[in-house]
Amino acid sequence: MSGIWWPLAFRLALLAGFAVAAWMVDGIVVALSLVAGTLLLMVLHHARHLARLSKWLADPRPEALPSGSGIWEDVFAAFYHMLRRQRRSESKLTATLHDFQRAGMAMPDGLVILDGSNRIEWCNPKSEQHFGLDAKRDFGQLVTHLARQPEFAEALGGSYTEPLTLRAHGGDLVLSVLIVPYEENRKLIISRDVTDRERVETMRRDFVANVSHELRTPLTVIKGYVELLSKNQISDVTKTAEYYGRVSHEIERMQSLINDLLLIAELEDQTPIAPEIINFSREVAHLSNDLKTLQPMRPIETRIEPGILVNISHNYAQQMLANIFANLRRHTPEDSQVLIVLATAGNKAVLTISDAGSGLPDEVYKSGIQYFQRFDRSRSRESGGSGLGMTIMKRIIENAEGTITLRKSEFGGLEIEISLPVNRG
Repeated sequence: MSGIWWPLAFRLALLAGFAVAAWMVDGIVVALSLVAGTLLLMVLHHARHLARLSKWLADPRPEALPSGSGIWEDVFAAFYHMLRRQRRSESKLTATLHDFQRAGMAMPDGLVILDGSNRIEWCNPKSEQHFGLDAKRDFGQLVTHLARQPEFAEALGGSYTEPLTLRAHGGDLVLSVLIVPYEENRKLIISRDVTDRERVETMRRDFVANVSHELRTPLTVIKGYVELLSKNQISDVTKTAEYYGRVSHEIERMQSLINDLLLIAELEDQTPIAPEIINFSREVAHLSNDLKTLQPMRPIETRIEPGILVNISHNYAQQMLANIFANLRRHTPEDSQVLIVLATAGNKAVLTISDAGSGLPDEVYKSGIQYFQRFDRSRSRESGGSGLGMTIMKRIIENAEGTITLRKSEFGGLEIEISLPVNRG
């Protein structure tokens, strides 16, 4: 500021010198008149610049900054540079905020920013889906009025160390919610959709329970018959043979289940068996002929394009096809129709098997095959199967980079469509 005040001090000193000279020459009246007139001009000059500055401050745009003279030139220049620095800072802050908002908008997780009173300041589209929010409508609303779970409200007022598991939208959506506190009681709420993970975990728990039951049941039966046979109290040879047969049947049932469990464990391994180039047409034709031989009363139509090669483990391919045809024999009437079609579609080999059986529940066609899902435990038990065939098929096909689709067939039963990449040599 010294650069501004020195010229003013110089002018005042110069005025004082002229006033003293006028006083000595023309008297005090002339001297005072000179001083008064000069000061009035100076006041008018500064008032005019102050008015221009005041007008500009009402709309401080750099391009509209007025020009000044004297010390006001320095004053206006100082305001100009200050404004430029402020605008640059605001631009950087705005750019940072926009970057944050764009990143938040693109995040797969939900983000909600709360003020110190737990009112919504900002939220991204994913959080709108998770909590049923509307960014414009719900701005400034208490989040507890919108997300009413008691455990959520309790967490907002207490500890935030562990994520919450909440059910939203009537229980259809499962969320993992983490509350992160920061400056002055503000909070960041991060939500993640874990519905699929929870569904898989539920299926795994059900699977373990089912497997435990399926293993325990034959063991109980075997134990009972072994105790009877060990007492040598059965004189009826027919009964003895029947009991041994039941023991043998239950052992086979356990063996089948254990083999399927081992196969699932192998398929879930990160290093599956290396694929081979196999003649898929020939494998499908062999199993089709076996079905015709074993069930001569069944009307079977085949349309198999010859020479289709695919990359898949030969053992896995045989296991997959054996499961399909075993299900046909077990779960459809012997005289019900079957259509087997194998053809290429672009770079895919598409196998479609349609039957006229009872099919599957409608929800299965909508959701597809879920891991560790058993469609009909009683039916599997009666037929001697483990009930894990669909899970095994799905994993085999996925390991071969293929797909499997279930739908209702044109005959009213089940249609299985398997698509595998073709090997063109």
